[in-house]
Amino acid sequence: MARFIALVVADGELDETYLRRPAPDPAAFGMPADDDGTRDDPLLRNQRSCTAYEPDLERLRALGDRLVLAAGEDSGDTLAARAARSVARALRREAVVVPGDHGGFMGELHGRPAGRPAEFAAALREILD
Repeated sequence: MARFIALVVADGELDETYLRRPAPDPAAFGMPADDDGTRDDPLLRNQRSCTAYEPDLERLRALGDRLVLAAGEDSGDTLAARAARSVARALRREAVVVPGDHGGFMGELHGRPAGRPAEFAAALREILD
């Protein structure tokens, strides 16, 4: 899970040197250092289907203004932010920028710094209005 988190918070393009990096310390993400051998976390189980997913741009385009693609203003060039901007560009739109990062809607969780949930909520209300 520490490897997964390190991947999704990596800022910028990933090259072949990324794969040669040592595994991150799980404690850096507020997790125990011991690996119990389980691989049942939903994020890990679904990773293959997520990475193979290709959005149906025609169906997304048909949603019109009901579809809002957003990226956190603190997300930089992480995978989630790049994905949102990439799909928005493919649809000839701009991604909406919301406060915080990928988890900006959350409070502090498992050692992760708190996002900006109140600001995110206000931005979301404005988008939905």
